[in-house]
Amino acid sequence: MKIMIASDIHGSDFYCEKMIYAFYNECAEKLLILGDILYHGPRNDLPEGYAPKSVISRLNGIKDSIIAVRGNCDAEVDQMVLDFPISADYSILYVGKKMIFATHGHIYNCENLPPIQKDDILLHGHTHVPKCENMGEFIFMNPGSVSIPKENSPHGYMVINDKKAVWKNLDGEEYMEYLF
Repeated sequence: MKIMIASDIHGSDFYCEKMIYAFYNECAEKLLILGDILYHGPRNDLPEGYAPKSVISRLNGIKDSIIAVRGNCDAEVDQMVLDFPISADYSILYVGKKMIFATHGHIYNCENLPPIQKDDILLHGHTHVPKCENMGEFIFMNPGSVSIPKENSPHGYMVINDKKAVWKNLDGEEYMEYLF
């Protein structure tokens, strides 16, 4: 199964449109969104093209393709307007023989580990910085941010299948990969 992973849209219709275009270009079976979907949060500036109502419409249009977890900027009212569930703190997926613990990162992270085992993948957004690190007991991955990337990283996403994880910018250009 091929899954596209994105995080931290923060209400940007401009970048949400690019993300959905990338999703179709990737021919992925699912889009996993790691939270912070509609609101920009008090610590972030407004992202380019901030229009949460448009983001709602775009994402509801592909609701059957979306798996999502709740971010620290997501609220109960957001669930009232989105037609796919976003209220879970994590989701567990299997890609090939790899177990992926997908979460936003504000609750479970490298300092507060969820119940994972050796060689499992801890996948979270929240920091807006793409990462891939073998932590010895587990693998840590972060897709970065769709709309508000930090530390000079690109506006981007990840694609994962049973053989590898690939980080790409929103134009689909690969800049990092991890082979399983």
